[in-house]
Amino acid sequence: MPELPDIELYLTALRPRVVGQRLERVRLGSPFVLRSVRPPIASAEGRAVIDLRRLGKRIVFALEEDLFLVLHLMVSGRLRWRDRAAGAPTTIPKKNGLAALDFTSGTLLLTEASTKKRASLHLVAGEAGLAEHDRGGIEVLDASDADLAAALRRETHTLKRALTDPRILSGIGNAYSDEILHRAKLSPFKRTSDLVADEEARLFAAIRSVLGEWVERLRAETGAAFPEKVTAFRPQMAVHGRYGQPCPVCGTPVQRILYAENEANYCPTCQTGGRLLADRVLSRLMKEDWPRSLEELEEKKQRDRL
Repeated sequence: MPELPDIELYLTALRPRVVGQRLERVRLGSPFVLRSVRPPIASAEGRAVIDLRRLGKRIVFALEEDLFLVLHLMVSGRLRWRDRAAGAPTTIPKKNGLAALDFTSGTLLLTEASTKKRASLHLVAGEAGLAEHDRGGIEVLDASDADLAAALRRETHTLKRALTDPRILSGIGNAYSDEILHRAKLSPFKRTSDLVADEEARLFAAIRSVLGEWVERLRAETGAAFPEKVTAFRPQMAVHGRYGQPCPVCGTPVQRILYAENEANYCPTCQTGGRLLADRVLSRLMKEDWPRSLEELEEKKQRDRL
């Protein structure tokens, strides 16, 4: 799922292309992408874009007459930009195309690789209508340490869940939570209620440094072009998507926990004192056979090869 750095990258690319431009037409490749009926989507057509903003992991087009077009890419939604060309408008891809926003300057295509079609488009009226799409999490790059501490202490969760819960913190998902916890040297299973002052300080510093660095890195890599390869898996990441590969800090093979449709990637040496974490399914299946350390894991692998 595109997260805060990815959404900021899209906004950086979109601002010079659409702010001040008129939204001439909204074309739907799939009727299911539009999740609102009032105001009707046609009322957005002919309106100029006066601002762009991020609302959590959503992209918001602020239009004239106090209308807001809210785009949520979910897991597999991506954006493609096509400059204005003479002749017929840009065709919406048949296989994965969901919608096209035709501006005076070009066309923004919304695509989704997944067959589940979770990406959504809403048109809402006024700030009150827009507020209904705000999950309530604080904006982490604008928050003070006191704000972050208060948000994390409202409920007791694992750090992995707290970081990715949009009701607590805004804009962080599966990928960057892995990177933040690795930078902070904290276990994804540590409880928010168990954090001591030094651990809180490391966590808050890691949130700001990881997200800030990735925003700048992605902008530098893309330049003035429109981002075409937004992905949750990047070779420069420390642990996310790097299962079995060496930790860039200590060289220990990165481990992972699979749960639901997500996974947590971590370094046992840097984050858990050498202990291997087990998800509930594997723990139930393997019971006493589940290795508790890297040494036990290597011994088990050797036994299995015999």
